[in-house]
Amino acid sequence: MNETANRGLILGIESSCDETAAAVVRNGTETISNIIASQVPTHAPYGGVVPELASREHLRNIVPVVRSAMEAAGVTYRDLDAIAVTEGPGLAGGLLVGISYAKALAAAANKPLIAVNHLEGHIHAVLLEQAQLKLESGMEDEPLPLPALALVVSGGHTHLYLARQRGNGWSYRNVGRTVDDAAGEAFDKVAKLLGLGYPGGPWIDALASHGNPDAVPFSFSQVKSKPHRRDEAGGNKLATLFSFSGIKTAVLRYVQIHNMHESIELRRKALTQIADPKPADALALCDRQTLDLIASFQRAVIDDLRRKTFRAAGALGAASLLVSGGVAANRELRVRFTAEAIEQGVVLAFPSLALSTDNAAMIAAAAWPKLQAGEFAPASLSAEPSLALGKAAS
Repeated sequence: MNETANRGLILGIESSCDETAAAVVRNGTETISNIIASQVPTHAPYGGVVPELASREHLRNIVPVVRSAMEAAGVTYRDLDAIAVTEGPGLAGGLLVGISYAKALAAAANKPLIAVNHLEGHIHAVLLEQAQLKLESGMEDEPLPLPALALVVSGGHTHLYLARQRGNGWSYRNVGRTVDDAAGEAFDKVAKLLGLGYPGGPWIDALASHGNPDAVPFSFSQVKSKPHRRDEAGGNKLATLFSFSGIKTAVLRYVQIHNMHESIELRRKALTQIADPKPADALALCDRQTLDLIASFQRAVIDDLRRKTFRAAGALGAASLLVSGGVAANRELRVRFTAEAIEQGVVLAFPSLALSTDNAAMIAAAAWPKLQAGEFAPASLSAEPSLALGKAAS
């Protein structure tokens, strides 16, 4: 390692999906810079991420984004202790762009390379800001008592992890998962079905407040686990399972039964005529029935997440709960989770909106314990699109 090391500076690089991001974080607690190049305009016409286009955009953005992060932080590569990069899970092409560039930088700068799981990064988005809060307030106690139950909920993931600190490092036990669509994916698909923009989560979130969440009685059937799939709470409780494909189908059937296709197509065409359309533009294009449908859909998804997450927290004896990922930016989710936490006396934490979606600060923060432990990536590091986090429920 270079003789100028031990400044606590890690350059993080994130390219797992449709954001090219780079950040410099000190000691896993202070974000010095955090630069994100979004690909939303590229993928919006398709209503979802197109992997080949995502890879091309990462290739176009990776050099200027990393350069901008270093310049914003006011540091040189000589000042860094390590370079961290997302190994997976994610899109193979995008991951390879970030990994290849990170490996080249690490070799050229003679710095260690640290591989980070994207899901662990989302957990550390919360831990990063909680650590900063502790430093700023001068508190002695940890702001998040452990063990913590982490809900990682985004367009590609809906997972529950029981997180414990092991010395300077962390261990994770996967105690919940979705058996089909992730919650954020359901938001995106329903928004596309209703002729709204991409990504769908912010559109649904903005429009839901104008509808009646009790208008359409959506429900979730119980998802049964296979007998051999058991969680780690004493080995005799079923793991928490989520399923969001059913409610997506229920919305489709509602649209069909109520003959909403014509109004949806009119709305879709009207929005395509607007440069850079926003949810506010769609509000005037949505009738009461559509707004009620949107509000009822969102309430059902959030309540399912809330019930199962708090039930798991109680069963597992979690001392705190943290919620991260893109869906953690949803306003109703934050309100309803916060109310439930107050009622149950549970410590709850969210990341800031800036760190809810994919970013590189969370990757650099998650790499800090690994740097302290000397957990460096081998020269053979490559993309792991289906990379899991922690020990799975058994």
